[in-house]
Amino acid sequence: MSLRFAMIGAGFWAPFQLAAWKELGGTACAAMLDTNRAKAEALAQRFGIASVYSDGHELLRKEQLDFVDVVSDNGTHCHYVHLAAAHRVPVICQKPMAPVLPEAEKMVETCRQAGVPFFIHENYRWQAPIRGLKEALESGAIGTPFRARIDGISSFPDLKNQPFLAELEQYILADMGTHLLDVARFLFGEAETIYCQTRRVHPDIKGEDVATVMMKMGGETTVLCELALAENPLEHDCFPQTLFFIEGDRGSIEVAPNYWLRVTTETGTHARRCPPPRYAWADPDYHVVHASMVPCLGNLLGALQGRCSAETTAEDNLKSLRLVFASYDSARSGQLVRL
Repeated sequence: MSLRFAMIGAGFWAPFQLAAWKELGGTACAAMLDTNRAKAEALAQRFGIASVYSDGHELLRKEQLDFVDVVSDNGTHCHYVHLAAAHRVPVICQKPMAPVLPEAEKMVETCRQAGVPFFIHENYRWQAPIRGLKEALESGAIGTPFRARIDGISSFPDLKNQPFLAELEQYILADMGTHLLDVARFLFGEAETIYCQTRRVHPDIKGEDVATVMMKMGGETTVLCELALAENPLEHDCFPQTLFFIEGDRGSIEVAPNYWLRVTTETGTHARRCPPPRYAWADPDYHVVHASMVPCLGNLLGALQGRCSAETTAEDNLKSLRLVFASYDSARSGQLVRL
């Protein structure tokens, strides 16, 4: 039987999230909510959603829901998560969970005390090339990884699609860093130390658009995570694909443009492509990201149905968010942060 849910937020991400749910099957969006009712009505009409709301209290009072999917802006996540917890309705929420760490911790604790499942839609680790990379690492082919580079550097004009990002005091670490630091944890384990430097290249934005983060992870691996959305002209740009180069004591692994995965050992280089599936509804500019939404939601749906454990619970994602805020602390102080 399909699970009934309400989508909260009708902005840039919402139509892709709805399309991914439809692609997956097993759910039915029963209601749409946005404080801008006209936006909610337009999206509801487009996707055949029966009910539209502009007030969360009214939504949760009137609708019988199996979960809510919060895709509103970051500053509203806390309100809707607490509201859902009060009504004992499970929550899936977009990243970043909250704009400040204490708020995120309170959200997690509120849902824990209420016995309400709380998941974060952290889809980057579900990208096909990243799952392929994880498989290659776990095979042991390159031995113990001692150094890794994660590159999320692009000239893509992301601010044109999401202009609200220019108004954020915290930009690339809170936006892209949330994804890539979670991927680093997924691949290498927990961080022990973190050091970060940031820079603002765009003259007309409030936050940082460049960040360099170095971590010691899992007791073994030095991880350098490079982030930039400075719109700097580049010879090679494969946005939004993330690139990797990992060195181990018996070889190396590279995730290169066009989804090439290369494992090099004493036997030579073994290469294969790990392209994402193609969906007609996905924006070509965000292809690999949008494709990863389907397995991510599939995992969370399975958890809601009791068929599997969720990878990206809010409690787990809190560990990734702590790395984001530790990066900001390091950038402000100029000091290494021990975790």
